Amino acid sequence: MTAMTPGSNLPLNAVRVTVDVAAPVRLDVSALLLTADGKVRSDADFIFFNQPTGPGVSYRSGGGSTPDSITVDTGAVPPGIERIVVTASPDAAGQSFQGIEPTATVRNADGGAVIAGFTPPQLGTETALVVVEIYLRGGVWKVRAVGQGYANGLAGIATDFGVSVDEEPAAPQAVTPPAPAAPPAPPVSYPASPWLGGATQPAAPAPAAPVAPPAPPAPAAGAGAGKINLDKGRVSLQKNQTVSLVKGGRPLLSQVKMGLGWEPAFRGKDIDLDASVIAYGPQRNHIDSCYFGKLSILGGAVKHSGDNLTGEGAGDDEVIVVDLGRIPADATGLVFTVNSFSGQKFTEVAKAYCRLIDAASGEELVRFDLTSAEPQTGVMMAKLIKQFSGEWEMTAMGDFVKSRTVRGMVKPAAQAL
Repeated sequence: MTAMTPGSNLPLNAVRVTVDVAAPVRLDVSALLLTADGKVRSDADFIFFNQPTGPGVSYRSGGGSTPDSITVDTGAVPPGIERIVVTASPDAAGQSFQGIEPTATVRNADGGAVIAGFTPPQLGTETALVVVEIYLRGGVWKVRAVGQGYANGLAGIATDFGVSVDEEPAAPQAVTPPAPAAPPAPPVSYPASPWLGGATQPAAPAPAAPVAPPAPPAPAAGAGAGKINLDKGRVSLQKNQTVSLVKGGRPLLSQVKMGLGWEPAFRGKDIDLDASVIAYGPQRNHIDSCYFGKLSILGGAVKHSGDNLTGEGAGDDEVIVVDLGRIPADATGLVFTVNSFSGQKFTEVAKAYCRLIDAASGEELVRFDLTSAEPQTGVMMAKLIKQFSGEWEMTAMGDFVKSRTVRGMVKPAAQAL
């Protein structure tokens, strides 16, 4: 094996090569196909966990136990593509490479023989890195050690090479604060939610004594409708309405499923949406994100069913299982999101919904149907918040965001908690 230094290069002795990128922490690894002007032809030339294949280039996730890798078939790279850069960034938001320098191992993709290795030296504030590049020079494919860092994360790399990055909302749209309940209820001694900074929170009025006929599931009047529970069975929520996940005064069975579904608005047109859940601490601090490229977080307490590429068919398109009893104490909020990496807007989606299911019995407990749409690529569907009392509450959201990936949902979701 040849140990490379920054700027060094050598010819490749294999048509198909794989670049493994490893570090002491979990990494997001990707590749970009570049033309002679150093730009991608389109966003389709950006290969990563959410778009794992492209012309002559593919991505493989190591699942956290082995390194993520990029494989380049130089014989299948289309004419006009002269470089494939392999990039990496720490999975933890905002983490730099200082002290956790990655190592790239280049090997023959067919035989597995190691060709070269490279570890960039003395990294500091870089939060994303072009590790190596596979490039064509004089009719010969070569590999070059790069080690060029960016302090503004993967978005900096993508923008530099011409990928359209729209992770952040163009103008942060403030979520309308809940209106106070119409006749103020007398304050009740009840622990405040960790999301309200310890402020005193009046409890919702106690339900009326069961002398009248049962009322239909909570008429949704927005956040001002007050907190309800599951005593009367299945609950249909409207935007901003909250339900406490208790029944008969007792905590609900701890394991639940969040099913998310959608259909194409136009017959015959596939809709590839990605459902995710983002975990936060009591100070709205981002802990981790669970999506089809990272199917388990929080020690297995949150698990994802995997990706659905079309949105066709009856039933839930993607399911996220949440074992509330195993959620770590420092994770007190979960926000469930849906994104369209391919850029399709939610005006092209029909019948989008989320529903909470008792994992043991399969009984649907809570449902929220998205009744409106905006021409955006992301939506925050619902959130689960743990109260100081230990009970969990689910709130319907339905707030649209300009973001095609879960990474771009982290900040607006935190603001909406």
